[in-house]
Amino acid sequence: MHDAPTAVPAPPATGPEPLSHGLKQRHLTMLGLGGVIGAGLFVGSGAGIAVAGPGIVLSYLIAGTLAMLVMRMLGEMSAAMPASGAFSVHAERALGRWAGFSVGWLYWFLLVVVLAVEATGAAQIAHGWVPGVPQWGWVLIFMIVFTVANLAAVKNFGEFEFWFAALKVGAIVLFLALGTLAIVGWLPDTEPVGTAHLTGDGGFLPNGWGGVVSGVLAVVFAFGGLEVVTIAAAESEDPARNVARAVRSAVWRILFFYVGSMLVIVTLLPWTSMRPGQSPYVAVLVAIGVPSAGQIMSIVVFVALLSALNANLYGASRMVFSLAERGEAPKWLLKVSGVGVPPDEVRGRVPRRAVLASVAFGFVSVLLNLKWPDSVFLYMLNAVGAVLLFVWGLIAVSQLRLRRRIERETPQLLTLRMWGFPWLTWTALAAMAAVLGLMLTDDGARPQVLWSGAATGAVLLVAGLRELRNRRR
Repeated sequence: MHDAPTAVPAPPATGPEPLSHGLKQRHLTMLGLGGVIGAGLFVGSGAGIAVAGPGIVLSYLIAGTLAMLVMRMLGEMSAAMPASGAFSVHAERALGRWAGFSVGWLYWFLLVVVLAVEATGAAQIAHGWVPGVPQWGWVLIFMIVFTVANLAAVKNFGEFEFWFAALKVGAIVLFLALGTLAIVGWLPDTEPVGTAHLTGDGGFLPNGWGGVVSGVLAVVFAFGGLEVVTIAAAESEDPARNVARAVRSAVWRILFFYVGSMLVIVTLLPWTSMRPGQSPYVAVLVAIGVPSAGQIMSIVVFVALLSALNANLYGASRMVFSLAERGEAPKWLLKVSGVGVPPDEVRGRVPRRAVLASVAFGFVSVLLNLKWPDSVFLYMLNAVGAVLLFVWGLIAVSQLRLRRRIERETPQLLTLRMWGFPWLTWTALAAMAAVLGLMLTDDGARPQVLWSGAATGAVLLVAGLRELRNRRR
């Protein structure tokens, strides 16, 4: 692979965005808050508690801090150079076309594969409620509904995601409020619990710092999804200002929601009662006497899955559209609806072919998940298992290079700055490398690293061949 020549001037920091500007600040803020809150938190957190005990609070604090640093870097670049391709565009400007091509296609592949997990999970819940509709029928319904929503004006996507995210955020706020009241004994039939569960049953770190590290491996990928807000910012009225505000508000609140939820759970219940695959949120609601706790949480998880499906379809379509804009994807994907529409009606511009291409591959992924969940689809899922860390790594490297370039050429664009530059950026990179190294030592996570590494290597090979071909031309 060839590094980008440093003598090549950077592309313009900003340029006209051919898409609409129908997203409002409230859409971006709620997308930043809700895009990352999904089934991984409501259900998957049980696996982290099972290995880390009360130390899961530290695991979420470490993983959340890493995600917060990455979002701050991404927010800095996106505020200075908003684009629908976000970090793919930043990587191309910082490192060369091979980097933009690689990170863009890897992220697109990640989204359309994970989309299958979300659609299948939501279909399983819906099938339990209405057994008369087969699981594949629910998948078809969801895919059609959200395809139509994404083919319409972008404000429809924004409204869908706003209300989905509002329900998830509201559920967590209510959970934190009820949990806090139960901890201090202010709910009916409850007594103050003190620190019995935090320090009993083996202490705060029953499995030592090794358990905390294992907890980080179990929960770090739950923070994936924050990146979509920087993609969406390009379709708002004031991208630079809006993305800065959304990033500032989202990272702190999400860290509070995640860490706060875990603190409530391990304070109220003994960590030894947690089991992977079982929702600790349901266990807490049952313990404090909330009726129909299981059904309530099923509804919340159902909404969370549909919200993630909607956001991933949007993010995938905009990423592949941006790749096509830069000549890294087929040009026929550049068709945008509403071209020639008067400026006061510009909200109708949507990359419909990019949406259809993304949903088509996503639907193939769903069929593979339904037909061969333990073979073909499992290999695809493993192939994207660690891709998020590779994407975050390229975001950090891009920020290291672009920050100095922007400071030198257009410092007025730095309306949002990375903390402690460059030391915290290097710290985040070291943390990502450490997580990957630890995954290689874990029997359960190792296949994800190896398959994701192979997928990344394949994309880098294609990018390198394209680079050589372009230089010969």
